[in-house]
Amino acid sequence: MMDAVATDPSSSTPARKQRRARRTRMTGAERREQLLEIGRTLFAERGFEGTSVEEIAAKAGVSKPVVYEHFGGKEGLYAVVVDREMRRLLDMVTSSLTAGHPRELCEQAAFALLDYIDEYTDGFRILVRDSPIPHSTGNFASLISDIATQVEDILGREFKSRGFDPKLAPLYAQALVGMVALTGQWWLDVRRPEKSEVAAHLVNLAWHGLDGLEARPRLVGHRKI
Repeated sequence: MMDAVATDPSSSTPARKQRRARRTRMTGAERREQLLEIGRTLFAERGFEGTSVEEIAAKAGVSKPVVYEHFGGKEGLYAVVVDREMRRLLDMVTSSLTAGHPRELCEQAAFALLDYIDEYTDGFRILVRDSPIPHSTGNFASLISDIATQVEDILGREFKSRGFDPKLAPLYAQALVGMVALTGQWWLDVRRPEKSEVAAHLVNLAWHGLDGLEARPRLVGHRKI
């Protein structure tokens, strides 16, 4: 009995270690991506403060120094995750604006943000949290401002063609994009109605509001300043 156990290759400690090494060996780039995905999931679930380097390392099956080696600490990992998500969302919105008609462009912008929320939910949850650290691409408010800049050019042309002051296009662009962004935050949790219906209602409010726009809007209440 003892001889049988001793000669069983599957019970050999060196053999088990070799199999384990084969399973976990990664290139530096692969390990970095693994840590980013794990960090992204944990930051979305628990926020920056609720996530520890120990937990990130444990889920990756590595020691804490490996995390520090790749990112310099939790702050560095978080900054890379946030920068990636901000670039992804901005790219999705920018690349979606391909139509010629302004109303369809509004639809495309609304769908781009809702698609991002739908497909990259963890990323959006991270972006809308108050960031505890500065990072290279700013914050969610600055990202919304960047997206509004894309819409601003479209509105400027439309305003000019209708005889409105194109200098007001930035104000309206911020208002429209902010409306979609805040609605997206609400839809993130409720997920009703369907995405296409949400986009249709957003554009309905935006477009028919723009369609009936007054060149010189007046206040109807008593307050004037």
